[in-house]
Amino acid sequence: KSVASMLNTTPTVLPGAKVIGAAQTRELMAQGVPVYDVRVGEEYAQAHVPGAISVPYKEGSAKEVGFDAADDQFALNRLPKDKNAPFIMYCDGTICWKSYKSAVMAIQAGWKNVYWFRGGFPEWKEAGMPVIARKE
Repeated sequence: KSVASMLNTTPTVLPGAKVIGAAQTRELMAQGVPVYDVRVGEEYAQAHVPGAISVPYKEGSAKEVGFDAADDQFALNRLPKDKNAPFIMYCDGTICWKSYKSAVMAIQAGWKNVYWFRGGFPEWKEAGMPVIARKE
C-alpha cells in the first residue's frame, strides 16, 4: 500500500446510504437502531461506542471508491435479517475505509436503510459521547 492511499480520505457521500454524524448516531441508537463497529476486533476490545456490535471488516482491497469487494471479507449475515431495517456502520473516522466498504457491500446486497457514520469513533469521542473502554 502506498502512502498516498493512506492519506486518501473517504468520500463525503455514499449513494444508497445516509451520511450521519455523532449526534444523529446517538439519536438513532436511542430509538433502537443497531450500530455496527467494523474495525478489527482488537480495536473494538480497546474501546467502542456503547451497544455497538463488533463485525470486523477484513480489508484487502484498495482504499478507493472503486474497490474490489472480492478482495475483502465481511459477514453480511450478521446484519439485520430484514433488509428494510435501519442500521449504522462506523469505523475509525474519515481515513478508515472499512465502514464505507461495508456499507457499500450492504447496499449492493439489498439493504435499504443504511446509515454511514463517516466520522466514526474519533468523531464520537471528540463529541464527548460515552465510550466503553477496556481497563488497562
